[in-house]
Amino acid sequence: MKTATKTLFALTAAAAFGGFAATGLNLMLEQPAAAAPTASAAVPATAALPTAVNGTPLPSLAPMLKKVLPAVVSVNTKQRVRVNTPFGDDPVFRRIFGIPQERIAQSLGSGVIIDAQRGLVLTNNHVVEDADEVQVTLADGRTLKAEFVGNDADTDIALMRIPAQNLTAIPVANSDALQIGDFVVAIGNPFGVGQTVTSGIVSAVGRNNLPGAGYQNFIQTDASINPGNSGGALVNLNGELVGINTASFNPRGSMAGNIGLGFAIPSNLASRIKDQLLAGGVVRRGTLGIDTQDVDARIAKGLGLAEARGAVVTRVYPGSAGGAAGLKIGDVVVAANGQPVDNAEALRNFQGLQAPDAKITLDLLREGKPLKITSGLREAPKALAGEQLDARLAGANFAELPESLRRQGLAGVLVEKVERGSRAQQNYLQPGDVILTASSGDFSDLTGFRASLSRGGEQLVLQVLRNGRAYNVPMR
Repeated sequence: MKTATKTLFALTAAAAFGGFAATGLNLMLEQPAAAAPTASAAVPATAALPTAVNGTPLPSLAPMLKKVLPAVVSVNTKQRVRVNTPFGDDPVFRRIFGIPQERIAQSLGSGVIIDAQRGLVLTNNHVVEDADEVQVTLADGRTLKAEFVGNDADTDIALMRIPAQNLTAIPVANSDALQIGDFVVAIGNPFGVGQTVTSGIVSAVGRNNLPGAGYQNFIQTDASINPGNSGGALVNLNGELVGINTASFNPRGSMAGNIGLGFAIPSNLASRIKDQLLAGGVVRRGTLGIDTQDVDARIAKGLGLAEARGAVVTRVYPGSAGGAAGLKIGDVVVAANGQPVDNAEALRNFQGLQAPDAKITLDLLREGKPLKITSGLREAPKALAGEQLDARLAGANFAELPESLRRQGLAGVLVEKVERGSRAQQNYLQPGDVILTASSGDFSDLTGFRASLSRGGEQLVLQVLRNGRAYNVPMR
């Protein structure tokens, strides 16, 4: 607490002194020149900044950063990318024109050592995604090969391991204690220029409306976060990790630079993901097992609500956690664990950040009257085999849509894999297809897809989104 208070005083005092010095210099320039003295006195060419103001030493961020900087690393990735040519794989043309079969794509990012004994490094998933080789460069210049431990694309967290030799880890703070206006420092490797420190304040917490990202609960800061900062550390004035730098926003694109809109994943969320990756290599998420939609003006009027806000329950699946807790069709969820729920996406985002065994409190409006209920959650399925759903889908694996696609307005399930020669392939399903609807019934996720197919039926027609175009594909 003392360190933070001293640092705040330093920032204020430095700003005050800077203004005082500028005013003094301006007055000197405006004064008429005085006669030169007959005997010249020894006058220093430059004046040194004071080491104290009113007898109080000016503190600095340097002592804190000296402890923290060794825990922030640079991450270099290499990926082998196949080179496509108009001549296909013809070896003669490749030899004549000297066209290689593949090229090496490289990228730079940052990472944070969170466990020195085990050599654990946190970074962003998009920094190391699809990389064939990852190297970590420490602040002391050592370059070490990193071992991939696990990742979670929907929260953009990845965990790596490096040889644990004389490493420095950063202490992790409780990010839930962050408040708007707290001073923070961002550390990373922007544009590959080398380790760089920028400072600012917390501009907002709980941001969850960024386009294209997955499950979100971002810290917003005006500390400069530029390309290459991704995966680096956001620390408080005590030198504790409060976030993993992830993204910046600029209407002209990320390479245009920082405009004071930077976002970081809270350290509490990153720690929970890290623990799950260490335990089993995958991240398990909870779900209420319900479908919801936004409360618009028409629905609000029909339900007698004072405002068009919240997520109205449109379906409660049998055997779901929401059903066990007593949720009913027509209930409007307006808050979860005290956090406002403005629409269906906000409720889905909230569920996706909870563990399967979490207990949550929901604030509802039922027939216009407020109601509070407590519910458990159950594990959301990550993938299902086609043969478990319907014989006509045998050979295909279905998965939840990535949250990045959902934030583009899509709903449904993803065809993750199709075995060659299987019935699913014979029915013209392809990996990467997005199943939007089915003749068996409406659905928005994997749970709903399974429930709709359980009703059976002689005909099954899937509406498939492929390469930006929708097709009706009958299953035989």
